[in-house]
Order: sequence, then C-alpha cells, then structure tokens
Amino acid sequence: MDSSHDGGRLQLENEFGKVTVALDLSANGPRLRIEDLRNGRTIHLDPLELASLTWLTHERLGPFLDPSQTGWRSDEGAR
Repeated sequence: MDSSHDGGRLQLENEFGKVTVALDLSANGPRLRIEDLRNGRTIHLDPLELASLTWLTHERLGPFLDPSQTGWRSDEGAR
C-alpha cells in the first residue's frame, strides 16, 4: 500500500483503490472529504457518519466493497 501526505490531503493507494482524504471545514461542522481518484467520485462524511462505520461488522460492510455495484461507474453518484 502506498500513501502520501500533501498539504492537508492524505493519499492512499493499493491495487484495489486510490483515494485522497482531507478535512473539510467549509460546512457547518467538520467533515471528512474522500475522493476516489480512479472515477472522480467524492463523498463528505460528518462525525456521526464516520462513527457509524465503526458499528459495522466486516460481514455487514462486505456488500459495500463490491465494485460491481457502483464503483466501476462514474456516471452516477455522490458528487
């Protein structure tokens, strides 16, 4: 896995994904901005949304990790 830190952005990469992660302070409260560098999709997660990820088991998280659902398409989404 490769990673780099550049100007407040953290880039993470492996053979399955390449993303940048940054703190976004432009909204009413802090959010984490995650951008998929392969398809350009971006999502902003607030602290509650991030905390809810810790509540999931790996079995419940599994379906979200299937790129055939939406990850291979850049025409939909969370921009």
